[in-house]
Amino acid sequence: MDYHIWLAYVVTAIVFSLAPGSGTVNSISNGINYGTRKSLMAIAGLQLGLLFHIVLVGAGIGAIVAKSAMAFTVIKWVGAFYLVWLGIQKWRDRSALTTQIEDKPLSAFSMLKTACFINLTNPKSIVFLVALFPQFIDPKGDQANQLLILGATTIIIDGMVMLGYTSLAAQMGRFIRSQKAMTRINKLFGSMFVGCAALLATAKA
Repeated sequence: MDYHIWLAYVVTAIVFSLAPGSGTVNSISNGINYGTRKSLMAIAGLQLGLLFHIVLVGAGIGAIVAKSAMAFTVIKWVGAFYLVWLGIQKWRDRSALTTQIEDKPLSAFSMLKTACFINLTNPKSIVFLVALFPQFIDPKGDQANQLLILGATTIIIDGMVMLGYTSLAAQMGRFIRSQKAMTRINKLFGSMFVGCAALLATAKA
């Protein structure tokens, strides 16, 4: 994989991970309730769920590339339009994150299992990865190697971002959860999604 393409993916993956979602809610909730150290297993669980989605998406994209270059191109453009649509939805989203304050502590395994299930049952992750991966894959290159690089990069970045959310929430969770703060965050990432889509579409034109 070309170094510049990988760097572009890193930036896009950071936006993907930073954008508030169910994984963010879980990380903030755990940070508030249990602190950073006790929440590490939950972060690992989120990545296990994400890994499952990456494997599914990677296998599907690989099969499509092998069968039809035209279908792959169509997926690329549909993905770019989806990023624009997602950006608009984020810009309009004025909801605040809602986290639950737990009275009873959970075991490390329970936190891992719960977090893994959260990502496994989040269809938005699969749709986003389907839209994202084709933008950075060269259909003439080694598919397995490219998907391995993209998948590993996604998991590492998302794990670091979730760790950051957890640590931040342990210190100042009440500010993160405010509606005013979340409205600003959603507008920021909505603009970033649209920007990523525009850059990707221009690069592939």
